[in-house]
Amino acid sequence: MSSCHQIVVPQTDPKASYLMHQTEIETAIYRVLQSGWYILGREVKAFEEEFAAYVGVQHAIGAASGTDALELALRACGIGAGDLVFTVSHTAVATVAAIERVGARPVLVDIDAASYTLDPNCLEAALAHPPAGLPKAVLPVHLYGHPADMPAILDVARRHELTVIEDCAQSHGATIGGRMTGGWGDIAAFSFYPTKNLGAIGDGGLVATNNSTLSERVRLLQQYGWRERYISDVPGGNSRLDELQAAVLRVKLRFLDAENELRRNLAQTYNALLADTDLTVPAVRFDASHVYHQYVVRLRRRDALRAYLQEHAVGTLIHYPAPVHLQPAYRGRISLGVPLPRTEQIVREILSLPMFPQLREDQVRGVCERIAHFPTDKVIDR
Repeated sequence: MSSCHQIVVPQTDPKASYLMHQTEIETAIYRVLQSGWYILGREVKAFEEEFAAYVGVQHAIGAASGTDALELALRACGIGAGDLVFTVSHTAVATVAAIERVGARPVLVDIDAASYTLDPNCLEAALAHPPAGLPKAVLPVHLYGHPADMPAILDVARRHELTVIEDCAQSHGATIGGRMTGGWGDIAAFSFYPTKNLGAIGDGGLVATNNSTLSERVRLLQQYGWRERYISDVPGGNSRLDELQAAVLRVKLRFLDAENELRRNLAQTYNALLADTDLTVPAVRFDASHVYHQYVVRLRRRDALRAYLQEHAVGTLIHYPAPVHLQPAYRGRISLGVPLPRTEQIVREILSLPMFPQLREDQVRGVCERIAHFPTDKVIDR
């Protein structure tokens, strides 16, 4: 068996995506280089139109990153200093960072035990006794490729007059009742980080909405508040998706549904082969379509299993090892809407197994075989 220094089955592999589409990607890049137009040109415009049509919204505006896309969405909705934005602590820290970048205050609520996404009942409880400030928005995160419960979240939001901003960084192509994530709330933010289901070769993001007023605000904020070049109508910044990344994303968008289906097939193989183990495999809500950005299992002896798999050349990651409210930058200064017992428990138990479209079924079977032989007398080390 290979040593721990030679991971044979990586947890993710963005280079594999490039190699699968190498000819198309290099042709697209060459097309941009030859065009002589590298910022906000034809490729960005075409990608925005194609992605909007894919999600089923009227407007899509490229951004430099997913974090920027969240910030632009928040600013476009008029959310700023002192406003309360309700979200989860079990997320990539970018979610909370974007809220603080606009001067708003994150209020963290607990997650659903099965999907690990925002629990609408906990949101309701947090709104019953909010901290000082004006509740303005809820920012659900579609985590690991599984949609948050948007029908229930929208019901709560409407009753409390909250703006709904979707964090779709991990849910490209996921649906609820056949409707894409990114098309439920008032506005949505996507990330195209290289390991995402739709990944660029570098950073990239996008804001999606059906609201033409919000779309116009995002475009103004995205580039210095310009309607007319060099004349700022409102204070803005610089967050542009560049032509090269847009061209690459146009290639990959054509294959997104097929690659999401490959992810689902791999997940089904995992589910079948892990059924008789101690691991809890991902749940899927009855009305949801999961796109398995990550394949996340739970096990009380998580750290021991992770070390064992590394010894057997299997890469794993933990998404995420600490909730935001317990990280050094945020501990003690960030508001909790209600206690977060589920969040604080699952971070000790979750493990992301290898998952990417180019992963082979025999590799998945090999991973599951290693797990089946995981010694039952391993000592928990948490």
